[in-house]
Amino acid sequence: MQLQPRQEFPRIAVLGAGHVGPVIARMAIAAGFHVSMAASGDPEKIALTIQVLVPGAEPRWAADAVKDADIVVLSIPLHRFAYFDPGLVAGKLVVDAMNHWPPVNGLLDMFKDRRYTSSEIVQRRLAGSTVVKTLNHIGYHEMEDDRRPAGSPERRALGVAGDNRGAVDVVADVIERIGYDTVRLNSLSAGRLLEPGGPVFGVPLHRTEFELALRAPVA
Repeated sequence: MQLQPRQEFPRIAVLGAGHVGPVIARMAIAAGFHVSMAASGDPEKIALTIQVLVPGAEPRWAADAVKDADIVVLSIPLHRFAYFDPGLVAGKLVVDAMNHWPPVNGLLDMFKDRRYTSSEIVQRRLAGSTVVKTLNHIGYHEMEDDRRPAGSPERRALGVAGDNRGAVDVVADVIERIGYDTVRLNSLSAGRLLEPGGPVFGVPLHRTEFELALRAPVA
């Protein structure tokens, strides 16, 4: 799959209407993106929630939201990922905003093998998609408040990791438009640095500080 940054704003589908999904959707809408949202069932079940929490987003069936999207943000609870249909996002650029965080959601069988990052395991299951890791290492309660315009000395950096350089660039462009500098990591394996326990997880850092922190050893 050849992916290049686009001049026009890509259409975004956010799968997951819990804590993280609505925040990501609000930021994207504020930055000028068209956003649709879906949960596991009938969009009518989340329509009121979206109307209140994410005005401007379009509640849709997951298949319809994904079909029309250029980027699909996967922000479902990780324990539900084992039941996620890979065919739903086949051929799509998928942003993995999930975390395997045993103290919070338990040790999940699918993610026990520490030879691989959680996003490598996600990519292996979503073999027909292109997965990029980001937005997982910042608290959902901080995302909106920490945004800053380009050039601001207070602008925070976020990591964007992936095996496909074009896909990383596309996603990095979105992250920069919503209010963050980006630091690109050239593999999903390197995305281990963004996971819980990594040197930048939950830590507000400017780009230079972020790049320095990535050089620190990970236990």
